Amino acid sequence: MGSDMKKRKILAEKTVDELRRLYPDASCSLDYDDPYFFLVRAILSAQCTDIRVNKTVEELKDIAGSAEEVLKLGEERLGEVIKPCGLYRAKAKNIIKTTSIFINEWNSKIPENIDELVSCPGIGRKIGNLLLGELYGIPALVVDTHFKRVTKRIGLTDSDDPSRVEEDVCEVTDPSVWISLGHMAVAFGRDICVARSPKCGICPLKDFCRGKES
Repeated sequence: MGSDMKKRKILAEKTVDELRRLYPDASCSLDYDDPYFFLVRAILSAQCTDIRVNKTVEELKDIAGSAEEVLKLGEERLGEVIKPCGLYRAKAKNIIKTTSIFINEWNSKIPENIDELVSCPGIGRKIGNLLLGELYGIPALVVDTHFKRVTKRIGLTDSDDPSRVEEDVCEVTDPSVWISLGHMAVAFGRDICVARSPKCGICPLKDFCRGKES
């Protein structure tokens, strides 16, 4: 094992230990009701707060309470309902197409396969990994903007590319921590390691975070 790998593994262990202390109950902030509507929430979450997504999906369920009913709404009507989540035309199009696949190709069961998931409109690796982790407990890292920022500042990766970030962090962490690490990093990124003016002065990770050098 190279010296750089050893350093990053030690750094990863310290990071996980400290985040566990800070956020022992960290969990996904998207509400879970059933697999299909969790999928809808995940697609809507792009560039939108989870609070808004949860509220909008509850409103959607009052109008269409199943995948079949959502499909019957069509893109235009669905777009009207989900408009508060932003990018509503593209999201409505993706949700309708994915709902058709969910019903007709997946027999109304979300697959446990990342390649099959990412083949659907509106589902990239981030959403695919989220579904695998939350629905099936399959170890997977959800690399969102918070996770990218936090892990790069700390020094677990040097990349801004989500796929490379995922690869770098997976390389130095145990699969058993991937799901919780994603949630903890998001909470940390929202609370302390914010995008602008991070709170480095009060950060519990400041003693080993690479960001202190900048």
